Amino acid sequence: MKKQIIFLSTLFLSLNCFSQITFDDGYFINNTNQKIFCLIKNVDWKNNPIEFEYKLSENGEPKKAYLNSVKEFGIANFSKYIRNTVNIDRSSNDINDLSSVKNPIFKEEQLFLEVLVEGKFTLYQYVDGSLKRYFYNEDNADVEQLIFKRYKNPENKIGTNNRFRQQLWNDLKCSEFKKSKYENLDYRKSEFVSFFVAYNKCNNEDYVNYEEKENRDLFNLTFRPRLNSSFLTIQNTVSNAKNYNFENEISFGFGIEAEFILPFNKNKWAIIIEPTYQRFKSEETIRTNDFSSGISIGNVDYTSVEIPVGFRHYFFLNNNSKIFVNASYVFDISSKSTIEFSRIDGFITDSLEVVSRGGNLAMGVGYKQNDRYSIEFRFQTNRDLLNNYAFWTTEYSTFSIILGYSIF
Repeated sequence: MKKQIIFLSTLFLSLNCFSQITFDDGYFINNTNQKIFCLIKNVDWKNNPIEFEYKLSENGEPKKAYLNSVKEFGIANFSKYIRNTVNIDRSSNDINDLSSVKNPIFKEEQLFLEVLVEGKFTLYQYVDGSLKRYFYNEDNADVEQLIFKRYKNPENKIGTNNRFRQQLWNDLKCSEFKKSKYENLDYRKSEFVSFFVAYNKCNNEDYVNYEEKENRDLFNLTFRPRLNSSFLTIQNTVSNAKNYNFENEISFGFGIEAEFILPFNKNKWAIIIEPTYQRFKSEETIRTNDFSSGISIGNVDYTSVEIPVGFRHYFFLNNNSKIFVNASYVFDISSKSTIEFSRIDGFITDSLEVVSRGGNLAMGVGYKQNDRYSIEFRFQTNRDLLNNYAFWTTEYSTFSIILGYSIF
């Protein structure tokens, strides 16, 4: 088992050496209105950036460009940001920290705004942690914030300022739009994008929808058979004659993994949930002075459904292959599982029911090809199978080789 732990640790620490930093085709416009074509490090920013890395050639040295020196930058077929000085309301949306003022409290700031839909009327987004604000403008007019604010009214109840609906009603007219289309609009990116696209179509305006920039696969379902090498030690604090070691038992398991890709940082992070069937069955004979025969036989028949829940991080090697690491907390649901001890004549001296309360940790590293085929090496830390018994302790751990095939 130590060798497997060392192998996983070494591979995990070496991943950064194998992972390739990718720079995509892009451009930026500097303060002198010079448009510079380059390669930009595409990290698919969760928060709007204040700087970015770029290279002038494939083999060039990475450089940094900053908010105060760049008017605009974009990554081909992916994203576009413009620098603008805007009035932004940063009032908290946290129910415990709401303002008592209904109207926005504006502060002038210079920001990189992400372009979501570009046309006669353009939609922008700004994200900073939990803060999300949306902006718009017509052609070259000033950029304005779409106003939405939750606040506490004089009765200490929560009120909502939905002025953004009136703003859109006043400015983005369409003969096909009913008033209910504005009244039912929520302050949400997907709804704004759909609305601005519909407006441009209604008025036969040319537009670019940057939210269609990439067909992202945000959910994967994967069949994952595995080969398990499991270790179980059993100790009795009263009698050393009841201590057993079940080493390197080979078994098969099967899991179905649901993977939810988080929509930022270029799809490098995911939440994983993987219900898995596993069975450990083994027999061990030891010599003891407790019985006249001098022999005690231990039998383990442990079946359970494990449910690892955790996070995964990808390191892209190229467009078709990637390495990943993941860490999970494993919930274990055992089913009709027992550990029995008997004499050589078959008389059962102890019969213990496996009740695994709590869980354990799992760590894995793997490789994925074409978003379809994968292999993972996973180690699970110790799990106690007899934690409802006072004088018994167990340590159950597993090293697995897991194959994967994604159906979508």
